[in-house]
Amino acid sequence: AFAFKREKLVPEPVVSRATDYLQTGRFREALTMLSEPGSESDFATVLKASLERASGGHEAMQAGLEQAATEVMASRVRRVEILNVIGQVSPMLGLFGTVYGMILAFQSIVTSGGNADPVLLAGGIGTALVTTFWGLVVAIPALAGYAVLRGRLDATLAEAFGEAETLVERFRPRASRDKDRE
Repeated sequence: AFAFKREKLVPEPVVSRATDYLQTGRFREALTMLSEPGSESDFATVLKASLERASGGHEAMQAGLEQAATEVMASRVRRVEILNVIGQVSPMLGLFGTVYGMILAFQSIVTSGGNADPVLLAGGIGTALVTTFWGLVVAIPALAGYAVLRGRLDATLAEAFGEAETLVERFRPRASRDKDRE
């Protein structure tokens, strides 16, 4: 959760400095600043990947931005995906225990010839309920945490990519920009 804070993904000072440098035509300074210690962020990674392709024109810059954005998103999602896996697998483990507990309960009925000892029957049913309970205790917070973190991550990365895309748009040929406004 701390790694997905806005300040770490889209730090305002880095966005402001990059905007200032690019608005005043200090392209090299912007690239240098994006590589400096303390400027590390998803915004800096994406913008830097785009600016490094400036010699290929706006389309190359846009492609660099999109490629870097895809890589950053995949990297970030991998870090939170474990919660999704835990949330999906733990009910299955609970179900496994439920089935095992029911097998124990039915075996006690069979062993007793149809007159099951309530204590043996309760033991199997208890096993079934306990494993289901713990499967849900693990799954519910894991899936809730995954949903919250994934939502925060998606929103923050969309902001980072949007900021970078706005800055890269300045490099689009004027005729193309004018044509899009019509």
